[in-house]
Amino acid sequence: MEQVASNQRDTLYLSAPVNALVEGIYRQDTTLGELQKHGNFGLGTFNDLDGELVLLGGNAYQITGTGQVRRVGDEVRTPFACVTFFRELTFEDVSTGFSDLQALLALLETVFPSPNMMYALRIDGDFEFVRTRSVPKQEHYRPLVEVTRDQPTFAMTNLPGTLAGFYTPEFMASLVVPGVHLHFLSEDRQSGGHLLQCRAVRARIGVQILRSLRMDLPVTMDYLTADFQRNVAKDLNQAETDPSTT
Repeated sequence: MEQVASNQRDTLYLSAPVNALVEGIYRQDTTLGELQKHGNFGLGTFNDLDGELVLLGGNAYQITGTGQVRRVGDEVRTPFACVTFFRELTFEDVSTGFSDLQALLALLETVFPSPNMMYALRIDGDFEFVRTRSVPKQEHYRPLVEVTRDQPTFAMTNLPGTLAGFYTPEFMASLVVPGVHLHFLSEDRQSGGHLLQCRAVRARIGVQILRSLRMDLPVTMDYLTADFQRNVAKDLNQAETDPSTT
């Protein structure tokens, strides 16, 4: 069994605040090897916004802008990731599944003891439908909200897989994506991405209460000289929205 230091137990680790990503600061020096000293479970992205990161069981996966999934090594770098050492506290078996993402979010509201805490979420299930996105590598500066307007999306049907992510309160919007933020990875590790929509016939929801937060601040010149006046919550809401519903 993995040994976790007491000061890392039930702790959410952020490699950088999300406001840097929203502003378009897509390069940092944090390697996945360094990241995994703080957790074996989580999500994020890669330098130059090169796809979506899913971390499950200590294995890191990259879903590229073309929808391909590949294992990545410890030397790969990330500008933003949130991770924890996953330790399920409680679970909910949903034998009837859920009809769409909104139904899942409503179900999660009944599972959370309080909206003012942070939670790690692992949802394993049989999915009738999943729609994801993965942003392609960026060659030039653009704020996140502009990049995601052109996001490639991918539709999948009838496959088992895992949703991995977190819930954080609205008051944390400048640090991490507020509300529920999930990435999907299929059981065969062939497809995935940032979750936009889903429907499941069966699901098991594992929940961990996170009681503390640790965050590192970048020391790059881009970050040190940035003027963080952008409306982070508004931009994140637009960036997270399924383009097919707008």
